[in-house]
Amino acid sequence: MRYSSPDIHLNLNVRGLKPSATLQINEKCAALMSEGKKVYRFGLGQSPFPIPDEVVNSLKANAYRKEYLPVKGLRELRDAIAAFNERVQQIEIKRQNVLVGPGSKELIFLLQLVYYGELIIPTPSWVSYAPQAKIIGRNITWVPTRKEDNWVLQPEMLEKLAKDDPFRPRLVILNYPSNPTGYAYPKERLKQLAKVARKYKMIIVSDEIYGLLNFEGKHDSIAHYYPEGTIISSGLSKWCGAGGWRLGFFSFPPELVWLQEALAVAASETFTSTSAPIQYAAITAFQGSPAIEKYLLDSRKVLKAIGCYLTDELNELDIQLHYPQGAFYLFPDFSRFKDKLRERGIYTSKQLCEKLLEETGVAILPGSDFGRPPGEMTCRMAYVDFDGNHALKVADTFKAGEELCPTMSEGVQVLKNWMSRYS
Repeated sequence: MRYSSPDIHLNLNVRGLKPSATLQINEKCAALMSEGKKVYRFGLGQSPFPIPDEVVNSLKANAYRKEYLPVKGLRELRDAIAAFNERVQQIEIKRQNVLVGPGSKELIFLLQLVYYGELIIPTPSWVSYAPQAKIIGRNITWVPTRKEDNWVLQPEMLEKLAKDDPFRPRLVILNYPSNPTGYAYPKERLKQLAKVARKYKMIIVSDEIYGLLNFEGKHDSIAHYYPEGTIISSGLSKWCGAGGWRLGFFSFPPELVWLQEALAVAASETFTSTSAPIQYAAITAFQGSPAIEKYLLDSRKVLKAIGCYLTDELNELDIQLHYPQGAFYLFPDFSRFKDKLRERGIYTSKQLCEKLLEETGVAILPGSDFGRPPGEMTCRMAYVDFDGNHALKVADTFKAGEELCPTMSEGVQVLKNWMSRYS
């Protein structure tokens, strides 16, 4: 005898939510490839480079660690992170102001949970900020940016949304080099944004997970200009190739210790502590070494070359895409094809990406997944589908294109040929 199943009673905040767009496209590509279809993967942004050997060896040496570690993180690791911030960014952070978590994504979620205030997100933005806020029930304000301004937040826009209600608590998320655009904030823009944030006592989360992948090695944190109100967020996933290790950190200024303590309480009731072996191995990563510095230098060199190569190829479609400045993303705008695409029943960036994948096997993500208007023909391309281990070995002599990234080289040609039909 079968009994009726329990009724569906979902939290209203999660009803209708879809899986993360970046993870979903990765699974869809895998399914298509398992069917024997040719797929050009420009979807999921996962580092193509291997984790440095000395960091892997440190994990092996600490695999026996099984104890629960302090909620805020291993003391030695927090020391290493504080020294890392000072060495790389010349920002003085004390160990007691560092909080380690199972990925910066989880920490950003918990921050939205414990901080009472409006969430300010420049658009385009990373795909998970807004869904996290929706799960929690947080009010979101999208702030548009412009292609002509490299998609970075204008201080005038931040001032405009704050001045009518100057005492409202606000949390602003800045991510740079950016996912999805690959662009960074120039120093003067950071200074201007810091001035507005200080005026209205906003809290800024500076998501610098791609900071070490600034192609010139000159990442500049807004914490230099607004230290008392900036939380720096980073981790191992992008610069160290260790996304699956799930280790991130927040560093807080002393003025926000009350917020750090609230996060630690929430962490104690959720993830308890980050994996012990991973934390011990992360000490090696954040302490750095000449080999790790060479790894970073070569990673930047390879990513810059591929990013510029693909930009040149796409600009043959006359879309006026600027060269990326860091990370491994491009954010082309195909709006000049809009009228022709509409003749084929394509009215949104989502429809564009679906049709492109269906007809060519090129997998990219629609700008609407990153907070852009659905009818705007922007898309995100992640350029990580190449042999990162081989790339590091030939970093001093390679040539971008078919030699280094043959699949992506072929994929961008397929994309160009398909789009040219709509010229």
